Amino acid sequence: MRILLTNDDSIVSGGIRALIAVLSSSHDVWVVAPENEKSGGSHSITLHDALRVRTVSPRQLSCRGTPADCVMVGLLGLVPSPVDLVISGINHGPNLGTDILYSGTAAGARQGALMGVPSVALSAGTHRPPFDFEAAADFAARNLDIFRELGTDDHFLNINFPASGTRQAGTEITFPSRRIYGYRLHTYDSPDGDCYCFMGGELPSALPEDGSDSMVLSQGKISISPIHAHPRNWASIEESYRGVRFR
Repeated sequence: MRILLTNDDSIVSGGIRALIAVLSSSHDVWVVAPENEKSGGSHSITLHDALRVRTVSPRQLSCRGTPADCVMVGLLGLVPSPVDLVISGINHGPNLGTDILYSGTAAGARQGALMGVPSVALSAGTHRPPFDFEAAADFAARNLDIFRELGTDDHFLNINFPASGTRQAGTEITFPSRRIYGYRLHTYDSPDGDCYCFMGGELPSALPEDGSDSMVLSQGKISISPIHAHPRNWASIEESYRGVRFR
């Protein structure tokens, strides 16, 4: 299987390196990932500037662009066709519910789906190390055929792994939760009269909804959410995954 890997944590991040290590022995793995961290960049793309791409090692390219840029240039010619699967991640932290509106990791998978390639976003369920990247990569390797067979250009899969115990964790098909963000603005007035704004706040929480990705992850399970790639698509897609046995 030919697999394109990307992420939003940069080409040197531990999550993508774990995927490379696990998948490369049995599959034709190509990497096009940002040269620097692009977390929170959402689905931005570069329209008015050239994208510099550098070869880091054979089949591994860094791109001075966003995750969506990386997938676009990869699928448009930098990676030999056909590409069977796009995997974005493994992110250093969860991407739950409305996080996917901000997430560059989710955008990488969404862009793959929009270009007709089955796509998956993978995220670790903790913001702090240790990250169980190897177990998450092993889960992905065991389920590549499912990802490819059930993937369509209408959706991508958003998968979040528990903070620990991934190898023993069960899976559940979930829907995106409603996240609660404690945004805060800090300002600094510089001597030259300019105002500098810093945004931050506490880590987001979520409404307690049975069957949501946040709830399932808090129960120590692997959350698998099918996410519509198109703005207007009212059909439920969770049911198409009910009964699928992830390994």
